[in-house]
Amino acid sequence: MLQALSPTRERALLLTLMAAQFTNILDFMIMMPLSAQLMKVFDISTGQFGLLISAYSLSAGVTALVASAILDRYDRRQVLLISYAGLIVATAACAMAPNHLLMLLARCMAGVFGGISSSIVMAIVGDVIPPARRGRAMGVVMLAFSLASVAGVPAGLWIADHFSWRAPFISVAAVSCVVLLFCWLYVPKLVEHIAAKHEDLLQSYRGLLSNSNHLWAFATSFLVMLAGFMTIPYIAPSLVSNAGLSHSQLPYIYLLGGALTLITRPLIGRITDRHPHPLVLNVLMAASLVPIVLVSQSLQLGLAYQLLVAGLFFVFVSGRFIPCSAMVTASCTPQYRGRVMSFNSAVMNLGSGIAAMWAGYIMTSDEAGRLVHYDWVGYISCVITVIGMWVAWRVRPIS
Repeated sequence: MLQALSPTRERALLLTLMAAQFTNILDFMIMMPLSAQLMKVFDISTGQFGLLISAYSLSAGVTALVASAILDRYDRRQVLLISYAGLIVATAACAMAPNHLLMLLARCMAGVFGGISSSIVMAIVGDVIPPARRGRAMGVVMLAFSLASVAGVPAGLWIADHFSWRAPFISVAAVSCVVLLFCWLYVPKLVEHIAAKHEDLLQSYRGLLSNSNHLWAFATSFLVMLAGFMTIPYIAPSLVSNAGLSHSQLPYIYLLGGALTLITRPLIGRITDRHPHPLVLNVLMAASLVPIVLVSQSLQLGLAYQLLVAGLFFVFVSGRFIPCSAMVTASCTPQYRGRVMSFNSAVMNLGSGIAAMWAGYIMTSDEAGRLVHYDWVGYISCVITVIGMWVAWRVRPIS
Protein backbone atom coordinates (compact mmCIF):
# COMPACT_ATOMS: atom_id res chain seq x y z
CA MET A 1 0.00 0.00 0.00
CA LEU A 2 1.39 3.40 -1.00
CA GLN A 3 2.11 5.57 2.04
CA ALA A 4 0.18 8.84 1.94
CA LEU A 5 2.30 11.84 1.03
CA SER A 6 2.56 14.82 3.35
CA PRO A 7 0.71 17.94 2.14
CA THR A 8 4.03 19.60 1.24
CA ARG A 9 5.29 16.57 -0.66
CA GLU A 10 1.96 16.14 -2.44
CA ARG A 11 1.97 19.78 -3.48
CA ALA A 12 5.53 19.50 -4.81
CA LEU A 13 4.57 16.37 -6.75
CA LEU A 14 1.50 17.99 -8.32
CA LEU A 15 3.47 21.10 -9.30
CA THR A 16 6.18 18.93 -10.84
CA LEU A 17 3.63 16.92 -12.80
CA MET A 18 1.97 20.15 -13.90
CA ALA A 19 5.34 21.43 -15.14
CA ALA A 20 5.88 18.22 -17.09
CA GLN A 21 2.44 18.55 -18.66
CA PHE A 22 3.09 22.26 -19.32
CA THR A 23 6.13 21.57 -21.48
CA ASN A 24 4.43 18.61 -23.14
CA ILE A 25 1.34 20.65 -24.03
CA LEU A 26 3.45 23.63 -25.06
CA ASP A 27 5.45 21.40 -27.41
CA PHE A 28 2.15 20.46 -29.06
CA MET A 29 0.42 23.87 -28.90
CA ILE A 30 3.29 25.98 -30.22
CA MET A 31 2.80 24.48 -33.68
CA MET A 32 -0.65 26.06 -34.05
CA PRO A 33 0.15 29.80 -33.71
CA LEU A 34 3.29 29.23 -35.80
CA SER A 35 1.10 27.91 -38.61
CA ALA A 36 1.45 30.95 -40.89
CA GLN A 37 5.25 30.93 -40.59
CA LEU A 38 5.62 27.19 -41.06
CA MET A 39 3.27 27.08 -44.05
CA LYS A 40 5.33 29.83 -45.68
CA VAL A 41 8.78 28.47 -44.76
CA PHE A 42 8.01 24.89 -45.84
CA ASP A 43 5.68 25.98 -48.70
CA ILE A 44 2.87 23.64 -47.60
CA SER A 45 -0.93 23.65 -47.90
CA THR A 46 -3.58 23.73 -45.16
CA GLY A 47 -3.96 19.97 -45.45
CA GLN A 48 -0.20 19.41 -45.12
CA PHE A 49 -0.11 21.65 -42.07
CA GLY A 50 -3.00 19.64 -40.62
CA LEU A 51 -0.86 16.54 -41.12
CA LEU A 52 1.99 18.20 -39.18
CA ILE A 53 -0.41 18.78 -36.30
CA SER A 54 -1.81 15.27 -36.61
CA ALA A 55 1.62 13.62 -36.75
CA TYR A 56 2.18 14.23 -33.05
CA SER A 57 -1.28 13.06 -32.03
CA LEU A 58 -1.49 10.01 -34.29
CA SER A 59 1.97 8.70 -33.37
CA ALA A 60 1.20 9.32 -29.68
CA GLY A 61 -2.03 7.40 -30.10
CA VAL A 62 -0.45 4.40 -31.82
CA THR A 63 2.37 4.23 -29.26
CA ALA A 64 0.00 4.49 -26.32
CA LEU A 65 -2.10 1.63 -27.72
CA VAL A 66 0.89 -0.67 -27.31
CA ALA A 67 2.03 0.96 -24.06
CA SER A 68 -1.41 0.54 -22.50
CA ALA A 69 -0.86 -3.22 -22.41
CA ILE A 70 2.48 -3.06 -20.62
CA LEU A 71 2.68 0.16 -18.57
CA ASP A 72 1.27 -1.47 -15.45
CA ARG A 73 4.27 -3.82 -15.38
CA TYR A 74 6.76 -1.06 -14.56
CA ASP A 75 7.53 1.58 -11.98
CA ARG A 76 5.63 4.70 -13.03
CA ARG A 77 8.57 6.91 -12.05
CA GLN A 78 10.96 5.11 -14.42
CA VAL A 79 8.49 5.27 -17.29
CA LEU A 80 7.99 9.01 -16.77
CA LEU A 81 11.71 9.80 -16.64
CA ILE A 82 12.52 7.80 -19.78
CA SER A 83 9.58 9.06 -21.85
CA TYR A 84 10.10 12.67 -20.80
CA ALA A 85 13.79 12.53 -21.71
CA GLY A 86 12.80 11.18 -25.13
CA LEU A 87 10.40 14.09 -25.57
CA ILE A 88 13.24 16.55 -24.92
CA VAL A 89 15.35 14.97 -27.67
CA ALA A 90 12.41 15.02 -30.10
CA THR A 91 11.66 18.69 -29.38
CA ALA A 92 15.27 19.59 -30.09
CA ALA A 93 15.00 17.65 -33.36
CA CYS A 94 12.01 19.79 -34.37
CA ALA A 95 14.16 22.91 -33.98
CA MET A 96 16.77 21.46 -36.35
CA ALA A 97 14.37 20.20 -39.05
CA PRO A 98 15.43 21.66 -42.44
CA ASN A 99 12.28 20.71 -44.37
CA HIS A 100 8.68 19.55 -44.10
CA LEU A 101 9.49 15.82 -44.23
CA LEU A 102 12.05 15.90 -41.42
CA MET A 103 9.77 18.13 -39.34
CA LEU A 104 7.04 15.52 -39.85
CA LEU A 105 9.37 12.78 -38.61
CA ALA A 106 10.42 14.87 -35.61
CA ARG A 107 6.77 15.50 -34.72
CA CYS A 108 6.10 11.76 -34.89
CA MET A 109 9.03 11.18 -32.53
CA ALA A 110 7.70 13.83 -30.14
CA GLY A 111 4.29 12.17 -30.22
CA VAL A 112 5.74 8.77 -29.33
CA PHE A 113 7.35 10.03 -26.13
CA GLY A 114 4.84 12.80 -25.36
CA GLY A 115 1.88 10.44 -25.46
CA ILE A 116 3.44 8.06 -22.96
CA SER A 117 4.58 10.91 -20.72
CA SER A 118 1.12 12.48 -20.62
CA SER A 119 -0.69 9.24 -19.83
CA ILE A 120 1.74 8.23 -17.09
CA VAL A 121 1.32 11.64 -15.41
CA MET A 122 -2.42 11.05 -15.17
CA ALA A 123 -1.88 7.51 -13.89
CA ILE A 124 0.42 8.86 -11.15
CA VAL A 125 -2.28 11.32 -10.06
CA GLY A 126 -4.81 8.47 -9.96
CA ASP A 127 -2.47 6.31 -7.86
CA VAL A 128 -1.33 8.91 -5.36
CA ILE A 129 -4.35 11.19 -4.84
CA PRO A 130 -7.46 9.85 -3.01
CA PRO A 131 -10.76 9.94 -4.97
CA ALA A 132 -12.19 12.72 -2.78
CA ARG A 133 -9.45 15.13 -3.93
CA ARG A 134 -8.74 13.70 -7.37
CA GLY A 135 -10.83 16.20 -9.36
CA ARG A 136 -9.02 19.10 -7.68
CA ALA A 137 -5.66 17.43 -8.30
CA MET A 138 -6.57 16.92 -11.96
CA GLY A 139 -7.46 20.61 -12.10
CA VAL A 140 -4.04 21.55 -10.72
CA VAL A 141 -2.14 19.33 -13.17
CA MET A 142 -4.30 20.47 -16.06
CA LEU A 143 -3.54 24.10 -15.26
CA ALA A 144 -0.62 23.27 -17.55
CA PHE A 145 -2.91 24.03 -20.47
CA SER A 146 -3.71 27.47 -19.06
CA LEU A 147 -0.07 28.25 -18.34
CA ALA A 148 0.91 27.12 -21.83
CA SER A 149 -1.72 29.49 -23.23
CA VAL A 150 -1.16 32.49 -21.00
CA ALA A 151 2.65 32.36 -20.82
CA GLY A 152 4.14 29.71 -23.06
CA VAL A 153 2.43 30.37 -26.40
CA PRO A 154 2.68 34.20 -26.29
CA ALA A 155 6.32 33.90 -25.24
CA GLY A 156 6.90 31.41 -28.03
CA LEU A 157 5.32 33.79 -30.57
CA TRP A 158 7.46 36.66 -29.28
CA ILE A 159 10.60 34.53 -29.52
CA ALA A 160 9.67 33.40 -33.03
CA ASP A 161 9.03 37.00 -34.17
CA HIS A 162 12.33 38.26 -32.78
CA PHE A 163 14.52 35.29 -33.67
CA SER A 164 13.12 32.46 -35.82
CA TRP A 165 10.48 29.73 -35.78
CA ARG A 166 13.17 27.34 -34.49
CA ALA A 167 13.80 29.31 -31.30
CA PRO A 168 10.57 28.31 -29.47
CA PHE A 169 11.41 24.61 -29.81
CA ILE A 170 14.92 25.21 -28.46
CA SER A 171 13.43 27.13 -25.51
CA VAL A 172 10.93 24.36 -24.71
CA ALA A 173 13.70 21.74 -24.80
CA ALA A 174 15.85 23.84 -22.43
CA VAL A 175 13.03 24.35 -19.91
CA SER A 176 12.18 20.64 -20.11
CA CYS A 177 15.69 19.72 -19.00
CA VAL A 178 15.07 21.60 -15.73
CA VAL A 179 11.67 19.93 -15.30
CA LEU A 180 13.26 16.51 -15.82
CA LEU A 181 15.48 17.19 -12.80
CA PHE A 182 12.42 18.00 -10.66
CA CYS A 183 10.72 14.81 -11.84
CA TRP A 184 13.75 12.84 -10.69
CA LEU A 185 13.65 14.60 -7.30
CA TYR A 186 9.92 14.62 -6.47
CA VAL A 187 8.16 11.76 -8.26
CA PRO A 188 8.11 8.77 -5.88
CA LYS A 189 8.70 5.16 -6.82
CA LEU A 190 5.30 3.64 -7.68
CA VAL A 191 5.19 -0.15 -7.94
CA GLU A 192 2.14 -1.12 -5.85
CA HIS A 193 0.04 -1.58 -8.98
CA ILE A 194 2.38 -4.21 -10.48
CA ALA A 195 0.82 -7.66 -10.57
CA ALA A 196 2.88 -10.70 -9.66
CA LYS A 197 1.95 -12.44 -12.93
CA HIS A 198 1.93 -10.48 -16.15
CA GLU A 199 -0.62 -11.02 -18.88
CA ASP A 200 0.54 -11.28 -22.46
CA LEU A 201 -0.37 -8.50 -24.89
CA LEU A 202 -3.57 -10.13 -26.14
CA GLN A 203 -4.79 -11.02 -22.64
CA SER A 204 -4.09 -7.49 -21.46
CA TYR A 205 -6.18 -5.96 -24.24
CA ARG A 206 -8.94 -8.51 -23.66
CA GLY A 207 -9.13 -7.58 -19.97
CA LEU A 208 -9.03 -3.87 -20.80
CA LEU A 209 -11.62 -3.86 -23.59
CA SER A 210 -14.01 -6.51 -22.24
CA ASN A 211 -15.14 -4.01 -19.61
CA SER A 212 -18.01 -1.97 -21.09
CA ASN A 213 -17.40 0.85 -18.61
CA HIS A 214 -13.91 1.31 -20.01
CA LEU A 215 -15.33 1.43 -23.54
CA TRP A 216 -17.88 4.12 -22.72
CA ALA A 217 -15.15 6.17 -21.01
CA PHE A 218 -12.86 5.84 -24.04
CA ALA A 219 -15.70 6.78 -26.39
CA THR A 220 -16.40 9.92 -24.35
CA SER A 221 -12.76 11.00 -24.45
CA PHE A 222 -12.56 10.36 -28.19
CA LEU A 223 -15.63 12.46 -28.93
CA VAL A 224 -14.53 15.31 -26.65
CA MET A 225 -11.15 15.48 -28.41
CA LEU A 226 -12.62 15.02 -31.89
CA ALA A 227 -15.04 17.90 -31.36
CA GLY A 228 -12.45 20.20 -29.80
CA PHE A 229 -9.55 19.68 -32.18
CA MET A 230 -11.57 20.15 -35.33
CA THR A 231 -11.52 23.87 -34.47
CA ILE A 232 -8.59 24.47 -32.08
CA PRO A 233 -5.60 24.13 -34.49
CA TYR A 234 -7.08 26.59 -36.97
CA ILE A 235 -8.09 29.41 -34.63
CA ALA A 236 -4.81 31.30 -35.16
CA PRO A 237 -4.70 31.10 -38.98
CA SER A 238 -8.42 31.94 -39.26
CA LEU A 239 -8.03 34.99 -37.01
CA VAL A 240 -5.24 36.28 -39.24
CA SER A 241 -6.53 35.34 -42.69
CA ASN A 242 -10.29 35.56 -42.11
CA ALA A 243 -10.93 37.88 -39.14
CA GLY A 244 -8.20 40.37 -40.07
CA LEU A 245 -6.06 40.29 -36.92
CA SER A 246 -2.33 40.91 -37.22
CA HIS A 247 0.34 38.46 -36.05
CA SER A 248 1.24 40.91 -33.27
CA GLN A 249 -2.33 40.70 -31.92
CA LEU A 250 -2.40 36.90 -31.67
CA PRO A 251 -0.57 36.75 -28.31
CA TYR A 252 -3.42 38.75 -26.72
CA ILE A 253 -5.87 35.97 -27.67
CA TYR A 254 -3.78 33.35 -25.87
CA LEU A 255 -2.97 35.65 -22.95
CA LEU A 256 -6.63 36.35 -22.21
CA GLY A 257 -7.78 32.79 -22.82
CA GLY A 258 -5.03 31.36 -20.65
CA ALA A 259 -5.61 33.91 -17.88
CA LEU A 260 -9.32 33.06 -17.74
CA THR A 261 -8.63 29.34 -17.55
CA LEU A 262 -6.16 29.92 -14.72
CA ILE A 263 -9.15 31.17 -12.75
CA THR A 264 -11.81 28.79 -14.01
CA ARG A 265 -9.93 25.48 -14.11
CA PRO A 266 -9.46 25.21 -10.31
CA LEU A 267 -13.14 26.12 -9.95
CA ILE A 268 -14.14 23.42 -12.44
CA GLY A 269 -11.93 20.95 -10.54
CA ARG A 270 -13.71 21.70 -7.25
CA ILE A 271 -17.13 21.42 -8.91
CA THR A 272 -16.07 18.08 -10.41
CA ASP A 273 -15.28 16.76 -6.92
CA ARG A 274 -18.72 17.73 -5.62
CA HIS A 275 -20.99 16.59 -8.45
CA PRO A 276 -21.28 13.59 -10.79
CA HIS A 277 -18.58 13.81 -13.45
CA PRO A 278 -20.96 13.24 -16.40
CA LEU A 279 -23.21 16.07 -15.17
CA VAL A 280 -20.33 18.56 -14.98
CA LEU A 281 -19.03 17.43 -18.36
CA ASN A 282 -22.44 17.77 -20.00
CA VAL A 283 -22.98 21.28 -18.67
CA LEU A 284 -19.59 22.36 -20.02
CA MET A 285 -20.15 20.65 -23.37
CA ALA A 286 -23.55 22.35 -23.77
CA ALA A 287 -22.02 25.72 -22.90
CA SER A 288 -19.17 25.16 -25.39
CA LEU A 289 -21.53 24.99 -28.38
CA VAL A 290 -21.88 28.78 -28.54
CA PRO A 291 -18.16 29.69 -28.69
CA ILE A 292 -17.48 26.83 -31.12
CA VAL A 293 -19.99 28.29 -33.59
CA LEU A 294 -18.81 31.86 -33.05
CA VAL A 295 -15.09 31.14 -33.39
CA SER A 296 -15.60 29.18 -36.61
CA GLN A 297 -17.48 32.08 -38.25
CA SER A 298 -14.31 34.24 -38.19
CA LEU A 299 -16.28 37.49 -38.31
CA GLN A 300 -14.29 40.69 -38.91
CA LEU A 301 -15.54 42.51 -35.81
CA GLY A 302 -12.29 43.71 -34.29
CA LEU A 303 -9.96 42.62 -31.50
CA ALA A 304 -12.42 43.18 -28.62
CA TYR A 305 -14.98 40.80 -30.13
CA GLN A 306 -12.33 38.18 -30.92
CA LEU A 307 -11.05 38.38 -27.34
CA LEU A 308 -14.57 37.81 -25.98
CA VAL A 309 -15.21 34.80 -28.22
CA ALA A 310 -11.76 33.32 -27.60
CA GLY A 311 -12.20 33.76 -23.85
CA LEU A 312 -15.48 31.82 -23.88
CA PHE A 313 -13.89 29.18 -26.11
CA PHE A 314 -10.90 28.66 -23.83
CA VAL A 315 -13.02 28.45 -20.68
CA PHE A 316 -15.69 26.03 -21.86
CA VAL A 317 -13.93 23.95 -24.53
CA SER A 318 -10.72 23.39 -22.57
CA GLY A 319 -12.65 23.09 -19.28
CA ARG A 320 -14.35 19.92 -20.56
CA PHE A 321 -11.10 17.97 -20.22
CA ILE A 322 -11.09 18.18 -16.39
CA PRO A 323 -14.33 16.27 -15.66
CA CYS A 324 -13.61 14.01 -18.63
CA SER A 325 -10.19 13.01 -17.23
CA ALA A 326 -11.57 12.58 -13.71
CA MET A 327 -14.39 10.44 -15.10
CA VAL A 328 -11.98 8.14 -16.99
CA THR A 329 -9.71 7.85 -13.94
CA ALA A 330 -12.67 6.81 -11.79
CA SER A 331 -14.00 4.30 -14.35
CA CYS A 332 -11.43 1.60 -13.48
CA THR A 333 -9.76 -0.20 -10.59
CA PRO A 334 -6.15 0.69 -9.58
CA GLN A 335 -4.82 -2.52 -11.21
CA TYR A 336 -6.06 -1.29 -14.56
CA ARG A 337 -5.43 2.42 -14.12
CA GLY A 338 -2.09 2.59 -15.94
CA ARG A 339 -3.49 0.68 -18.90
CA VAL A 340 -6.73 2.64 -18.91
CA MET A 341 -4.98 6.03 -18.78
CA SER A 342 -2.49 5.01 -21.45
CA PHE A 343 -5.20 3.61 -23.71
CA ASN A 344 -7.27 6.72 -23.04
CA SER A 345 -4.27 8.85 -23.99
CA ALA A 346 -4.11 6.88 -27.23
CA VAL A 347 -7.80 7.43 -27.85
CA MET A 348 -7.52 11.17 -27.12
CA ASN A 349 -4.48 11.57 -29.34
CA LEU A 350 -6.10 9.64 -32.15
CA GLY A 351 -9.20 11.79 -31.74
CA SER A 352 -7.26 15.06 -31.91
CA GLY A 353 -5.09 13.80 -34.77
CA ILE A 354 -8.03 12.64 -36.85
CA ALA A 355 -9.87 15.89 -36.09
CA ALA A 356 -7.01 18.17 -37.17
CA MET A 357 -6.39 16.17 -40.34
CA TRP A 358 -10.10 15.88 -41.17
CA ALA A 359 -10.71 19.61 -40.68
CA GLY A 360 -7.57 20.44 -42.67
CA TYR A 361 -8.90 18.60 -45.70
CA ILE A 362 -12.44 20.01 -45.35
CA MET A 363 -11.03 23.52 -45.60
CA THR A 364 -9.25 25.16 -48.50
CA SER A 365 -7.59 28.52 -49.07
CA ASP A 366 -8.94 31.00 -51.61
CA GLU A 367 -6.88 33.38 -53.74
CA ALA A 368 -6.84 35.96 -50.95
CA GLY A 369 -5.48 33.40 -48.48
CA ARG A 370 -8.72 33.09 -46.50
CA LEU A 371 -9.71 29.74 -44.99
CA VAL A 372 -12.86 28.48 -46.70
CA HIS A 373 -15.41 26.19 -44.97
CA TYR A 374 -14.14 26.77 -41.43
CA ASP A 375 -17.79 27.34 -40.51
CA TRP A 376 -18.60 23.80 -41.72
CA VAL A 377 -15.94 22.50 -39.36
CA GLY A 378 -17.62 24.33 -36.47
CA TYR A 379 -21.03 22.84 -37.24
CA ILE A 380 -19.61 19.32 -37.43
CA SER A 381 -17.85 19.91 -34.11
CA CYS A 382 -21.18 20.84 -32.50
CA VAL A 383 -22.87 17.67 -33.75
CA ILE A 384 -20.05 15.53 -32.34
CA THR A 385 -20.28 17.42 -29.02
CA VAL A 386 -24.00 16.59 -28.67
CA ILE A 387 -23.29 12.90 -29.34
CA GLY A 388 -20.56 13.01 -26.68
CA MET A 389 -23.03 14.42 -24.16
CA TRP A 390 -25.20 11.31 -24.49
CA VAL A 391 -22.25 8.89 -24.35
CA ALA A 392 -20.87 10.47 -21.14
CA TRP A 393 -23.94 9.39 -19.16
CA ARG A 394 -23.07 5.74 -19.79
CA VAL A 395 -19.87 5.87 -17.69
CA ARG A 396 -20.08 4.60 -14.08
CA PRO A 397 -17.64 5.54 -11.27
CA ILE A 398 -15.67 2.55 -9.86
CA SER A 399 -12.96 4.16 -7.73
